Amino acid sequence: MTQKTVLVVGGAGYIGSHMVKALLDNGFNPLILDNLTTGYADLITGGEFFEGDLGDPRLLDRIFSSHKVGAVMHFAACALVGESVNDPLKYYRNNVSRTVELLEAMKRHEVGRFIFSSTAAVYGEPERLPIMEDDPKAPTNPYGASKATVERMLADCDRAFGLKSVCLRYFNAAGADPSGLIGERHQPETHLIPLVLRVALGQSEAIKIFGVDYDTPDGTCLRDYVHVNDLAQAHLLALESLMNGSASMVCNLGNSRGYSVREIIDAARRVTGHAIPEEEEGRRPGDPACLVADSGKARRELGWRPAFEDIEEIIRTAWNWHQKDATR
Repeated sequence: MTQKTVLVVGGAGYIGSHMVKALLDNGFNPLILDNLTTGYADLITGGEFFEGDLGDPRLLDRIFSSHKVGAVMHFAACALVGESVNDPLKYYRNNVSRTVELLEAMKRHEVGRFIFSSTAAVYGEPERLPIMEDDPKAPTNPYGASKATVERMLADCDRAFGLKSVCLRYFNAAGADPSGLIGERHQPETHLIPLVLRVALGQSEAIKIFGVDYDTPDGTCLRDYVHVNDLAQAHLLALESLMNGSASMVCNLGNSRGYSVREIIDAARRVTGHAIPEEEEGRRPGDPACLVADSGKARRELGWRPAFEDIEEIIRTAWNWHQKDATR
């Protein structure tokens, strides 16, 4: 069972909980480590749960000593861009320093496979579209910088002692498991699709559009949305690749298609049947006009094929979840 046991750090969060479900559905034995500061115990659908911090060496030693862990998946980063600007030390402490503790524990216990939840924020302002993995990394905020630092650490650890890793750079995670059992829940919520759906649910009066004068077809920002289950599937493929002895790699994960803020709002209106009023605001500092991934490498090298490519279908799974979650 060694290769089938996977430690999922941050497994009670949005993407981590979907990963846990995918592992269970595919015959793996997930161990979940989460301190529940942004995760929720009711989103864990199975596996053994450890409440605690990824920077706690005693807890990590206990987990690795009592289980033959074949790989670690890391979803436990702080991930709010604005907060990272205002409190950069929090981001370097959690996203970098505590990851060092995790990697040191893995080295002590000879766990040699690591799959890292990275981000398009490592690129900063893109020089071209779609963005490719070898494009310059110039993060414009501490969140992106902290992720880029961990990517560098992983490359150094590979050279130093053979730790094999896959860094998966997400663009905009969206949607929810079609079962409606789990989905996106953040406090505070900053992602566009759940904010739009809150208006449809009557939890907010209007959706704010930050910037309507960008150099895009309708003046609003374009983003690449990828379904959370497709992200989980990419992690499974990355895990399989590492278990088969592949080299470390970095891959973008996106649908390679940009949708504007207005297009998302219009799609949500069609899915929900609600008017969804909008309010125009000024641009937010640091928002690029367009962020779209070239995900060809993941498709070629991992065999990744997103199952959810239609934006209305992605929003429909989110709507199904948020309606249920609103009544809990």
